[in-house]
Amino acid sequence: MLAEDALSEAFAAALKNWPTQGIPENAEAWLMTTAKRKIIDEQRRQRGLTTDHGVELLAAVVKEQEAEITQARIPDERLKLFFLCSHPAIDPAIRTPLTLQMVLGLDAATIAQAFLVAPKAMSQRLVRAKLKIRDAKIPIRDLEPDELPARLNSVLETIYAAYAIGCELPTGADNKHGNLAEEAIWLGRVLVELMPEAPEALGLLALMLYNQARSEARRSPSGDYVPLSEQDVSLWSRQLIDEAEQLLRRAYLSSAFGPYQLEAAIQSAHCQRAVVGETDWPAIERLYAGLVKIAPSVGAMVGYAAAIGQSHGPAQALAMLDSLTDKGIETYQPYWALRAHLLAEMSLTAEAQAAFQRAVGLTEDPAVRKYLLDRMRLS
Repeated sequence: MLAEDALSEAFAAALKNWPTQGIPENAEAWLMTTAKRKIIDEQRRQRGLTTDHGVELLAAVVKEQEAEITQARIPDERLKLFFLCSHPAIDPAIRTPLTLQMVLGLDAATIAQAFLVAPKAMSQRLVRAKLKIRDAKIPIRDLEPDELPARLNSVLETIYAAYAIGCELPTGADNKHGNLAEEAIWLGRVLVELMPEAPEALGLLALMLYNQARSEARRSPSGDYVPLSEQDVSLWSRQLIDEAEQLLRRAYLSSAFGPYQLEAAIQSAHCQRAVVGETDWPAIERLYAGLVKIAPSVGAMVGYAAAIGQSHGPAQALAMLDSLTDKGIETYQPYWALRAHLLAEMSLTAEAQAAFQRAVGLTEDPAVRKYLLDRMRLS
């Protein structure tokens, strides 16, 4: 089908050009124009038409092909492009990085940092993925409803990655991407509207809202970083917490549990400090225990260790950290920050200083770096 081939080639051209030239203001119009040009080129090649008169004779054909393109419904929302980048022909490990670059315009270095890999390695993976998409001629079209569930996990991962990157960008550094965290929440809302019965979509949106509810408390009036345990709960958004609670309750009624629901439940437990005045660390520890069983990521394991430290003391938490063998911990800042904190609690000053230095070196946010340096001086 000529129109579908033209759309596939237009999508491949977007993958090549948008990361360096930026996403056009009207992405759909860009894809439509590119596809139309490719149709004309192909018809000209097939019919041997090279004169202006010959091009005019193609007008009727192009109009027919435009109707076919319209029927294919080129995505006019970023979320639809998220689903397209989750095509089964694309390696699952590269779907999220590819979407972050192609749709959200993030550079390879930023994406690499989020995935704990070297920027050069991430760049190479992205290039290989784009070549495969070009060669596979993945079509641009609206997906049927029964195709969405199989691609949902990749879309959820991408939205959460975008939110996490947005939260971690240093103050003022997210201007070139807009407010990436809020953009991710918006996409989460659109996804819930699209798939209101998907418990993990509900769980992800709840998770992001719990975190966003505390955004005003993460900095002091002077701009200093404030860790969760020291935040003024009166600054937390009760409205966002209530909305997150309702979403999590809806997900719970489905009786189908997943990692995003568990992560949201952990954040719900943290937010209860605004109600009862203290954190239920044993409950958080149990939730993390469940999370690491079904999704044993580096972040989940470090969070589990932090909860163990609060419930059972720094020695057990440190033993947990020592058991981690994932190479990602070498560049995972929360691992070194927690390790430094635990070592300082155990009065292992030299080791704590070394861990603090490692954490500081991995920190991009000036406010967080200052906080760690202050803690290092006190250790």
